[in-house]
Amino acid sequence: MEMLKRIVDNRRADSLATKLRQRRFALFVCLLASMPRPIKILDIGGTQGFWERMNFTDEPGIEVVILNVSHLPTTYDNFISVVGDARDMKAFANGEFDIVFSNSVIEHVGTYADQRRMAEEVQRVGKSYFIQTPNRYFPIEPHFLFPLFQFLPLSVRAFLAHHFDLGWYKRIPDKHKATREVAMIRLLTRRELAHLFPGASIYKEKILGLTKSLIAYNRLAAVGKTEE
Repeated sequence: MEMLKRIVDNRRADSLATKLRQRRFALFVCLLASMPRPIKILDIGGTQGFWERMNFTDEPGIEVVILNVSHLPTTYDNFISVVGDARDMKAFANGEFDIVFSNSVIEHVGTYADQRRMAEEVQRVGKSYFIQTPNRYFPIEPHFLFPLFQFLPLSVRAFLAHHFDLGWYKRIPDKHKATREVAMIRLLTRRELAHLFPGASIYKEKILGLTKSLIAYNRLAAVGKTEE
């Protein structure tokens, strides 16, 4: 398990997860190049540290608004932290942002209805978007690092989370909280992501021929042969 965590730990500069994020962000930057500056970006669920690791904090003509359920500190003039709910971003006007960016967040907002609410808000406040999420059909569940965990009945997932340390989660002593925690993670299929973002291009991020994650994006330049 520790070896697997070292592979998937995006805090480590030499991990596979970090390399995948860097590759993913390079795609985002490539697509961003087609947009005229200044550019106003909304990052849902992100951190300033992520943009620092991607070496994208001193870009001229770029403003990044980071939205989370609690305030996070920012230290750059072009970075702003705001508190809000991705499912109801009433503080923002229609089309207020040139692009909405989100990395591994939509699977955490709740039910499919909640995910739809987030998707609708993304498409309302953003003129374009770049939304990444883990692929439900990848064999290793990315949060609990347990093979096929996402396909187990809720009661079994809650039992495992209640009794064992799994992936990034320490054992959850309260069984009701364990149930809530596992229920709040709902991985998406490609078909579901396409339904949430009608008309989007879907980019498949692959490892050893298997699709690890999916990216929905729109109104940006086309990107190679792995999109469908």
